[in-house]
Amino acid sequence: MKLETLSENEIIITLIALSLLLFSAWVFGTLLEKIKGPRVVGEILGGMLFGGSCLYLFFPNVMSGIFLSYPQEGKVLNIFYQLGLIFLMFLSGYNTDIKADKSNAKVIGLVFTGATVIPMLASIPFFGMFENSFIGSINNVFAYRLVFAIGVAITSIPVISKIFFDMGIMNTKFSNTVLTVSTFQDLLLWILLNVATSTAKAGEIRLSSMLITVGATIGVFVIIALISKHIREVKNSWKPGTFYTLCCVLLLMTCGSLYLAGINIMYSAFVVGYLVKAIFGTGEVPKKRMEYLGHFAFSFFIPIYFALVGIQLNVIHGFSVVRFLLFFGIAFGLEFIGTWLLLLPSKLSMGTRMNFAVTMNARGGPGIVLATVAYAYDIISAEFFTVLILTTMLSSMIAGYWLRFQQKKNPNQFNEVK
Repeated sequence: MKLETLSENEIIITLIALSLLLFSAWVFGTLLEKIKGPRVVGEILGGMLFGGSCLYLFFPNVMSGIFLSYPQEGKVLNIFYQLGLIFLMFLSGYNTDIKADKSNAKVIGLVFTGATVIPMLASIPFFGMFENSFIGSINNVFAYRLVFAIGVAITSIPVISKIFFDMGIMNTKFSNTVLTVSTFQDLLLWILLNVATSTAKAGEIRLSSMLITVGATIGVFVIIALISKHIREVKNSWKPGTFYTLCCVLLLMTCGSLYLAGINIMYSAFVVGYLVKAIFGTGEVPKKRMEYLGHFAFSFFIPIYFALVGIQLNVIHGFSVVRFLLFFGIAFGLEFIGTWLLLLPSKLSMGTRMNFAVTMNARGGPGIVLATVAYAYDIISAEFFTVLILTTMLSSMIAGYWLRFQQKKNPNQFNEVK
């Protein structure tokens, strides 16, 4: 059997394209960190540099010669794009810790309802306002509306965690509450996104098929959660090479197998990460190994993923600043108001309620995953894809700067949650 391969020139062009994306993502990501912004925002900006919003606009022949030099280059780059997404979700699953602090259960419940349920329900009247411009080419109204509602409510665990670490407030009552709520919230929203993609593939709403998808998606996670309680951790005597090989085999095989059952690759990678955590535990050896894997993934695959997200953004053609600002105001406002209102019966101070309302708006990585998956399935248009990414970037920046501003005013306020 002889496999078809790229020509030497095509391989060199692809390597140049990847190196430019990676270097630009690193430069802009580093610059954003210098000004206390989320690195992911800089990595997306690094990709935008080469897209239709910047260099491609002025030097289309040069940029096409690098990123569209042969017919299949987009597909080749998309492999790295998908690997970045898979590793991002895999590492997110491994670092997910689903446990609620019973002493803080009331606040957790109020924040979850206010930041998830209320915004999604309140977004329903706005579906039609954007539908003509935001719906994708498959014209699946149900899938589009579900993505719209998810986009309003989603919150990012990685971005918020990074902000908490940088501020030195990780493991405070406030940070633990936000991360617990975000974990349950993201789990719910990944399930809904899987329903949206399954509906998009079917081309219509089939209640029986939708229930099967929901049941299978929840069932997979419940099974893994039960396994995590009863499984005896595997001895960590394996060599690092064996550990990484088996993790990758498990990751790729599970993604492929669950896809046949109608479960999206993104969600499959997430639950495999959680399963690896259940099998190998969080002791010093497996934790160190996953950290090393994370260092490599966040240095190569994941920055390229975010840069390739950025290169697809076009704020010049087919983009309305008015619609973006309107959607951003609705998304930020509904999550802010929902969280604020639900916390009114609590004994929290006004400042703490404000902190929760702003922080739950940080959409970060999950917001980007939502946009890229929905766009890949043609559930949403190129304009809505751009709007969701920009909303994610801006909301994450606002949350980060707001929390740092509040810390300067009162460094002890993040321990006020009771």
